[in-house]
Amino acid sequence: MNNSANANLFSRLFDRLDDPDRLAIETLDGQRISYGDLIARAGQMANVLASRGVKVGDRVAAQTEKSVAALVLYLAVVRAGAVYLPLNTAYTLNELDYFIGDAEPSLVVCDPAKADGIGAIAAKVGARVETLGADGKGSLTEAAAIAKPEFETVSRGNDDLAAILYTSGTTGRSKGAMLSHDNLASNSLTLVDYWGFTDKDVLIHALPIYHTHGLFVASNVTLFARAAMIFLPKFDPELIIKLMARATVLMGVPTFYTRLLQSPALTKESTAHMRLFVSGSAPLLADTHREWARRTGHAVLERYGMTETNMNTSNPYAGERVPGAVGHALPGVSVRVTDPDTGKELKPEQIGMIEVKGPNVFKGYWRMPEKTKAEFRDDGFFITGDLGKIDDKGYVHILGRGKDLVISGGFNVYPKEIESEIDAMPGVIETAVIVVPHADFGEGVTAVVVCDRKAKVDEATVLKGLEGRLAKFKMPKRVIIVDELPRNAMGKVQKNILRDTYKGIYAK
Repeated sequence: MNNSANANLFSRLFDRLDDPDRLAIETLDGQRISYGDLIARAGQMANVLASRGVKVGDRVAAQTEKSVAALVLYLAVVRAGAVYLPLNTAYTLNELDYFIGDAEPSLVVCDPAKADGIGAIAAKVGARVETLGADGKGSLTEAAAIAKPEFETVSRGNDDLAAILYTSGTTGRSKGAMLSHDNLASNSLTLVDYWGFTDKDVLIHALPIYHTHGLFVASNVTLFARAAMIFLPKFDPELIIKLMARATVLMGVPTFYTRLLQSPALTKESTAHMRLFVSGSAPLLADTHREWARRTGHAVLERYGMTETNMNTSNPYAGERVPGAVGHALPGVSVRVTDPDTGKELKPEQIGMIEVKGPNVFKGYWRMPEKTKAEFRDDGFFITGDLGKIDDKGYVHILGRGKDLVISGGFNVYPKEIESEIDAMPGVIETAVIVVPHADFGEGVTAVVVCDRKAKVDEATVLKGLEGRLAKFKMPKRVIIVDELPRNAMGKVQKNILRDTYKGIYAK
């Protein structure tokens, strides 16, 4: 895959840079960072990492707000041959304790305001703590400002790890997906080509940078194409519509598109300069797809990826983008649908388990060899846990998840974790957390709870009890109190009946 001696993602991104003065990133506060600046900053940061004892293969965990410095940290970790571990900024100390304990990083980077709480967790695994705030300031950037920019990029092989991203597990325990330098580079280069990226493109970057979509797809694809990005700290619909006059691409989650559609400023004229709108991380409702096309004249390009695999499929750049479908397998990626029980490949239009294989597919779960083995077929296909079909035109349709995952606002939420927290509350007998369609978030986390009739438990009590225990994106959008849960003959809770019963609860 790689033509140079060094397969390090950083080398592949920047070794053949022909114009160091080309603009890479611009920010709302007027920073204009060239490709040469970005390389120099990553060199300074990599020197700081080395001086703090970060060695090749060490994990560097980062729970930092989005900033240019946070993106530089990612590039510096990879450049230094270490393994980048981004952590959602909404995670509580309770949740961080598991991730840091499991990954055993040598360094943890966090917001200065969280340094004490995270420091106590980091101390358990002997990790150092450095700080980096939303303003890009902290002990890490102070040290980087006086470090030298020259740094020899550490040589890495295709299969060496570049990042670990934690994903929801079928038992409720998160698993660390191990992604190699070639997983990331090969997938980004495929997308540059497939989506027609060039150095003339300007991406509106409004996604967070602690998961695959914002960190790997948006950032790596832009940098490989030598394009520029307008780096926004958060999603702001009115600002994004204004920026469309000088941008060419927006990557978003379905929430972006539903919120943008609420603005009267969204018109064919305001989107005339744009060439591509990409949606992913959660299902885009077919209605949203159609309304977007009607209002703007653009068809949203929906694609399908996972933490473990980067991007697997995409609707075509030139060709029909089918509402409700996630397109064809990307070049070099194989996708098939199999019978979940027998593993036998199914014919077109038959619904089964989606399996994928390709250079994009991860190396396995961190320190979980048995789990890794169970998730792969003997011929190397990864069992995604997503149910779907391939239609007679080769378009893949995702129809549900065998792994019972909720994707709310682009974030993975595993019901078991929320059920365990609610079940532990006084007066609660049992809980079922289900997926319910939600126009804004794609899917809304919904808890159906059975309580002791003598206990005074209501929706407000449950939500209050969860505060500080769960990240905000995992919080139920609604808590419904019922007398009993529906069960089958084996006593198993029938979540399909609950989903059917409450499917219209978020209808507008």
